[in-house]
Amino acid sequence: MNGYFQLVITDEGTGIRVFKPTEDGTALDVNIVRDYLDDRKIEYDVVKVNEAVTGSDSENVIIFSKAKILPEREGVRFDVSKDKMTVTAIFYPPTEGGELMTEQEILGSLAYRKITYGVQTEAIHDFFEHRKYCTEIVVAQGNPVKQGQNAYVELHFNANLRPKPTLREDGSVDYFHLNIINNCNAGDLLATLHKEIPGESGTNIYGETIKPAAVKSAFIKYGKNTVISEDKMTLTAEKSGHVTLKDGKVTVSDVLVVENVDLSTGNIEYEGSVEVKGVIASNFSVKAGGNIIVKGIVEGASLEAGGDVILECGAKAGGNIKADGNIIAKFIENATLSAKGGITCECILHSNVISGTEINVVGKRGFIAGGKVCASDKIHARVLGSEMGANTIIEVGADPQIKIRLKELQKMMADAQKNIEAIKPTIEGFSKMLKAGAKFTPDQIANVQKLVGMNKALTEQLQNNSEEYSSLMEKLAEQKEAVVIVEGTAYPGTTVNIGELSMIVKKPVQYSRFVVKDGDVRLAPI
Repeated sequence: MNGYFQLVITDEGTGIRVFKPTEDGTALDVNIVRDYLDDRKIEYDVVKVNEAVTGSDSENVIIFSKAKILPEREGVRFDVSKDKMTVTAIFYPPTEGGELMTEQEILGSLAYRKITYGVQTEAIHDFFEHRKYCTEIVVAQGNPVKQGQNAYVELHFNANLRPKPTLREDGSVDYFHLNIINNCNAGDLLATLHKEIPGESGTNIYGETIKPAAVKSAFIKYGKNTVISEDKMTLTAEKSGHVTLKDGKVTVSDVLVVENVDLSTGNIEYEGSVEVKGVIASNFSVKAGGNIIVKGIVEGASLEAGGDVILECGAKAGGNIKADGNIIAKFIENATLSAKGGITCECILHSNVISGTEINVVGKRGFIAGGKVCASDKIHARVLGSEMGANTIIEVGADPQIKIRLKELQKMMADAQKNIEAIKPTIEGFSKMLKAGAKFTPDQIANVQKLVGMNKALTEQLQNNSEEYSSLMEKLAEQKEAVVIVEGTAYPGTTVNIGELSMIVKKPVQYSRFVVKDGDVRLAPI
């Protein structure tokens, strides 16, 4: 039983008797006593009350006020939880000879407070049978709402592969064991749909129904070379190949293998993955729905992959490479690369490189010199810039693809608005003349109808572009903890941009991280 107190009225004034806890009960909290006295506006000596509660003597009366109060009957205080699901009561003993409360009185008090649901009559009855003071008792308990579960698709393959080349002991990089291929066999289970589970309503202590949050449904999105079950609950591979998640769809790609891409093959456009055993000649292009793997050099060629691009040698001399996944190359020289995923190589020289996640320039050389290299999250290299002061721009902190798309949308919206303004006077003039009773030839009417249709299409396009622009601006505004790491030296002439902030390296910096701190780009140890 918990410790509790009782007010005692004597000839000397009003005092307090404290009963120590028994067995596993807790000691009396002085704040319970003070709250009781404050609620009843009984004046007291704080020191005396503290002395009574914390003193070692048990059940001795300590006078805390010379004033004699009127007898206090047995009391109770109710506390309602913030979620309106629980009501607790703390009972206080009466002064000696004071009146006791009744069980019916408590039930009536709860009803007066409109607490009608989940009243714990047994707990209340038990108190009046055994009377435990200064102890919290749950006297009403609501039925909590049971939240449901959104439907979701479980993928049975790794949809977020990132290339991790192995660094050999001699400092070179092994590009042949990257673990970025999700091999699957015909009949393999690729995805499972878990249906939504509706929630169950609850009821609070006032009898009000609490509805659960709405649950969302889902379905398996699937692409080529996959088979969906009749009940739409499972997805399997139709043939062996490489399974990926592209634009939310599960797709299995097969592979086209060629010796070289040159005059003997012409440009290649293939839905699956493409493997080139030799080289891709200048001015030729390869477009693949899956991955592109090139064993030889890529010089002045154009590559576009729906998955990853792996260049076991490298790219140079005006090569233009784009991947919806990752790009891995031995070296990049005077080329343009863009990847929605990560980019990994040994060196980048005078190139324009963009990654939607991170860029890692590793290996013996591990340098980025000249050009512009941008990544959303992180750029990691051994060397930035060069001793010759090559103009090198390193940029992190925002998805470069979003910035490019924003510029495209700005131009599209400006062009649409310009065309709308050009069409508007003709339509308005026709409308005024029509209201004035003017007659027009069928050709004139057809021309105006064409302009009206064009105006409607441009307005819709402007609205869609504006919504996309606003959405992308919100994404761009999201603060990212982007970082630039240099394991060796960052040379003067290197510009490091993190978000909207910038630092120009004026003297060699070694073994450091470039981070945003206190509203500026600053250096920190690795």
